Amino acid sequence: MSVRVAAIQHDIEWHDREANFAALRPRLSAAAAGGARLALVTETFSTGFSFDSPGIGEPEPGPSATFLAGAAADYDMWVGGSCPEIGADATADDQRPSNVFVLAGPNGEVHRYRKIHPFSHADEQRYVRPGTEFVTLTIDGLRVSLFVCYDLRFADEFWALAADTDAYLIVANWPAKRRLHWSTLLRARAIENQAYVVGVNRVGSGGGLDYVGDSAIIDPLGEVLASGAGGETTLFGDLDPAHVFSTRNHFRFLQDRR
Repeated sequence: MSVRVAAIQHDIEWHDREANFAALRPRLSAAAAGGARLALVTETFSTGFSFDSPGIGEPEPGPSATFLAGAAADYDMWVGGSCPEIGADATADDQRPSNVFVLAGPNGEVHRYRKIHPFSHADEQRYVRPGTEFVTLTIDGLRVSLFVCYDLRFADEFWALAADTDAYLIVANWPAKRRLHWSTLLRARAIENQAYVVGVNRVGSGGGLDYVGDSAIIDPLGEVLASGAGGETTLFGDLDPAHVFSTRNHFRFLQDRR
C-alpha cells in the first residue's frame, strides 16, 4: 500500500516563528485534505538558517517542535521539518543548538534526527552541535530515513541505511547558486540506493542568500515524480514500498556492494 507524501516548498519569514506558523497552517491543512499521510516543510522552517544569531536555539521541545506536533494531531498525519533545538544533554559550557529534523506523528509520537554534518563552508560547526545517530522509522508500512540538507553530499551514510529504507526524507535550505548540485545529488541518492527520495527546499531570500526550491519527489529508478522551482507550491507523491522491493529484486545492485 502506498503512502501519500506532501512536500511543502515555502518561503520563510526571517526570525519570525509566529508568522511562519501562521503561513504554514493552511498549507498543512490543504496537504491533509489532499490525502497526505506525511507532510514535510523545510529545514529551519520557523526561523530561517540563522544559527549564528544569539538566542536562536529553542529548548527541547520548543515552539517549533510543538507546532509540528500540534499540526500532526490536528490534521491526523505525520508532519516534519527542522529547527534549532538545545537538547537536554547540552552542557553548561556548550549551549549550542543542534539542527534537528523533528518528525511528529498524529498520535503524539515524536522522532528527532540531529543533523550529523554541520556545513563547515559556512562555519556552521561553530554554532551547531552535530548529531551522531541515524533515524529510521516506519510510517504506514513505509520505512523512512531522515536527513538534513548538507547530509545529502555524503553518499556513504545513505548506503549504510539502504537495506532498511524505502524513502529518504531530506529537508533543506539549499541556495540557488548550487541548485545543480542539489538536483543532481537527489537523483543520485535515489538511483544508487534504489529508494524514493523526497527533497524539500525553501524559496525566497534570507541571510543574504536566494533560494529557488527545486523540491522533488523521485522514485527508486531515478524518475522524477514531482518537482517545483521558483515559488511556493506543494508536491504530492505516492510512495509504495512494494515498488522499492520489486526494483531491488529485479535489479540486484545492492547485493553487489563491497
